[in-house]
Amino acid sequence: MSAPSITPSPGRHAPAGRRPPRHPRRNRRTLRARLRRDWPLLAMAAPAAALLLVFHYLPTLGNIIAFQDYNPFVGDDPVDAFLNSEWIGFGNFEALFRDPAFWDAVRNTLTITAFQLVFFFPLPILLAILLNSIVSGRVRGFVQSVVYLPHFFSWVLVVTFFVQMLGGAGLLAQEMRQAGLEPWEIMTNPDTFIVLVTAESVWKDLGWGAIVFLAALSAIDPNLYEAAAADGAGRWRRLWHITLPGLRPVIVLLLIMRLGDALSVGFEQFILQREAVGREAAEVLDTFVYYQAISTQQWGLGAAAGLFKAVVGLALILTANKIAHRLGEQGVYAKS
Repeated sequence: MSAPSITPSPGRHAPAGRRPPRHPRRNRRTLRARLRRDWPLLAMAAPAAALLLVFHYLPTLGNIIAFQDYNPFVGDDPVDAFLNSEWIGFGNFEALFRDPAFWDAVRNTLTITAFQLVFFFPLPILLAILLNSIVSGRVRGFVQSVVYLPHFFSWVLVVTFFVQMLGGAGLLAQEMRQAGLEPWEIMTNPDTFIVLVTAESVWKDLGWGAIVFLAALSAIDPNLYEAAAADGAGRWRRLWHITLPGLRPVIVLLLIMRLGDALSVGFEQFILQREAVGREAAEVLDTFVYYQAISTQQWGLGAAAGLFKAVVGLALILTANKIAHRLGEQGVYAKS
């Protein structure tokens, strides 16, 4: 005689391996409770979210003109101009990639990025370690204020300062003439322009770039240093085995983000010095877009160059983040 089949009653639990069905009403109650709890935080974040939406996400819709022969005068408003402009597909990209000046700008941009990654990127890390080693809080605060201050100067002021110090009529040239020496051509020499712009960036942003690393250093447990010192580890061994591993996640994150901006080395700094050293040395992708697209009203060409920058930057971020995951780091986002 076969065993009678047992039908589970409605009150029994669902079989193992199956999730109980979610109740939409319960989810709505949970959402309302979370909104009541977190509304002050949401209210504080709303202006930043609106700013991001208006100035970053909505303008991305304008990338459509990269595939058009865009003419802003064919309609009564920007929407009519979008709708009435001629669709040319990848014509702007073909014209862009056939232009030798575009590839010269890309080469200059990548060269400057690589040079600054080697000679500028490590300096904020070293500055943060040095500032963190200062015992006196007053001295540390004074030094931080001094090195942070140039970040708030405009590029016009920074370039003017370097011209007054290193230009043909600057302080250095006058002192060399008084000593009977021939002044160096620093501000007008295209061969050393990459060193000049890197020095300007270091003077302007070195202190500001150290802020993130100082925050990471403050998160390292001081007991680790005390235990290492008790075991006989010297200053350099504590730096190598405690400080640098503690900074490694932040270093990897900022390095990945810097690679994403590989084609964006700046605009004002280069356009201010372009005439002094020549287009061959100072033309980067941003100045190329200004002179070849905006000044000539070739809006589609400029949009194509901007979209090219975005795609290359995204590819570099994804590739660098994948490498970071393989090396055991989290990178920009955690591995799912």
